[in-house]
Amino acid sequence: MAFAWRAMDAFYEEDERILGHAADPYHRIDIRNSSRPLEVRLGDTVVARSEHPVVLYESGFAPRWYVPRADIDETQLRPVEGQTFCPYKGLCDYYDIGDAHRAAWTYRNAYPAVGRIGDMVSFEPDQVEIHLDGKRLELEPGQKVVPHGVDRGLDVDEVRAH
Repeated sequence: MAFAWRAMDAFYEEDERILGHAADPYHRIDIRNSSRPLEVRLGDTVVARSEHPVVLYESGFAPRWYVPRADIDETQLRPVEGQTFCPYKGLCDYYDIGDAHRAAWTYRNAYPAVGRIGDMVSFEPDQVEIHLDGKRLELEPGQKVVPHGVDRGLDVDEVRAH
């Protein structure tokens, strides 16, 4: 059985309205603090440098590194119009960095269960260089998941896993 999410007026679990689609009850997210140095670069420009990033481990996906805003040169981030929705983290906003489209994202008002990443920024390792402990992170299987339709301008009802 499948639901036509876009055809529904609303979806509820108990008394709470669910945005987008229902979450998988077996999906897990763990968030850990780190003291490993992380640096984000686009060419010769340092976009972010942090001695205290946060790593998010999510079922079925490679680890994602989030950086506190205080450790980011925000003049390098250009907000992108449109959002995506994650049933586990909430609404996601994106940024372009130089000519790298949607190279960074944030969950400004992350759901309470993942509140530790709220308003932090994560970066796409295939769009910008991310160095952790001085070693460049390479794109791993599962690190970039864009569902059908996101690049065609669909937004809030779509999911981009981060």
